[in-house]
Amino acid sequence: MMRVATRLRRLARDASGLALTEFAFSLPVLMLMGLTGAEITNYIITRMRVSQIALHLADNAARIGSGSTLQAKEISEVDINDLLTGAGYQSGELKLYERGRVIISSLEQDPANSGRYRIRWQRCRGNRPYNSPHDNTKTNLAGMGPAGRQVIAPVDGATMFVEVYYEYKPLVKNALAPSTTMVEIASMMVRDRRALNAGTNGVVQVSGETPASSTC
Repeated sequence: MMRVATRLRRLARDASGLALTEFAFSLPVLMLMGLTGAEITNYIITRMRVSQIALHLADNAARIGSGSTLQAKEISEVDINDLLTGAGYQSGELKLYERGRVIISSLEQDPANSGRYRIRWQRCRGNRPYNSPHDNTKTNLAGMGPAGRQVIAPVDGATMFVEVYYEYKPLVKNALAPSTTMVEIASMMVRDRRALNAGTNGVVQVSGETPASSTC
């Protein structure tokens, strides 16, 4: 009995495994913090890339068109398809059109409503459904974009407005990410003179070219 009591007293005073025990208790918390940090970082990087895609699309859409500097440039379905295809390549492993949807709109002056604007044409691509706030009303608009930050179109010109909807794929778990979906918008005013009345609603149809979807 004395030997057992002596060993128990030694065991009570033994602190050699204390650090390991503390580490075992703290490990789940440390892992959760590390995984959450990795998830948030990946989400921020993904959102930045989606934002850059929207900005580049708006910028490129404002530049497209064929014609000399003395002519108003005409845009065609080929130009628009090239824009959308380029965005898909830019997204890379994000798989933009598998996990999202892109909508390009041409905002112009509304001839039927002085001082107001209309969406002359829209083209979109992507497998995921997206309920755009600009789906229903196409005419008599005060502008496009969030309230207080709406963009308008210049006289005899157009503004290209881009919406990119994307469903985020988490590294670890949805619960660790700030959100599972993201929407980024961007707009650019058309630089050169554009033939707004050319073709159908300002877009020239090209034989053999399948237009991008206009049901957005």
